[in-house]
Amino acid sequence: MFALFAREIRTGFNDKFGISWAVINPITFIFMLSFMRGRLDGGLTHGLPTFVFMAYGFLLIQSFLQTLGASATSIAKNKALFAFRQVQPISAVIAASLFELLVKIFVLLGILLSMYFLKMDVQIENPLLLIASFGLLWIFAMALGLIFGLAEMFVAEIRKVREIVTRPLFFVSGVFFSLQDFPMEHWYLLNWNPILHAIELSRFAAYSDYGDAGVSLLYLAISTLVSVFLALVIYQASWKQAISR
Repeated sequence: MFALFAREIRTGFNDKFGISWAVINPITFIFMLSFMRGRLDGGLTHGLPTFVFMAYGFLLIQSFLQTLGASATSIAKNKALFAFRQVQPISAVIAASLFELLVKIFVLLGILLSMYFLKMDVQIENPLLLIASFGLLWIFAMALGLIFGLAEMFVAEIRKVREIVTRPLFFVSGVFFSLQDFPMEHWYLLNWNPILHAIELSRFAAYSDYGDAGVSLLYLAISTLVSVFLALVIYQASWKQAISR
């Protein structure tokens, strides 16, 4: 698996910009989103600086979508390597997901560094909760990616279905809004989404005054556990047939 991970790093950073572009691109986008949202709420969103609010939302949804996409395509991309007995599809999925995790860690460090140089308040009141939220969402994305990756080996068109299904997640997962922006009686329409829980909990981890009403780390953990269980069951039952097609 280490060889696959090293291969992911080489292919992922083989352009001229390398890791710098992976950091600069999301930070630039976050600044644009923060400017637009800041014009509406005066620079503070439910007690958070708008830049921080948008940064956690964009970072986590991007982490989910890119980890899901990378892990789902890793099986087909590395199919030729599965002729070697020591290389299995799950190793390719884990390697691709680890690469995305590495990139997002650099992005997070870049965001914190930018805030420091811009004289913005760098604050994380509950780092363990932030790590748990980020880590559970990453595992959740990897498990779903494994399921989709196996399914796409049987029916290639499922990739198009995955892209259609995941596209609205950017708009319903709390990237641009908070659950607190809606009346409490309508929260059930949104908080079925584990991604929303991860994003809101990460904001709460940074600023406890933000609050965690309507979201639960337990719900996020259970959703992740169920997805991992299903992914492993499906993998155990179908991986040999999937790579032989």
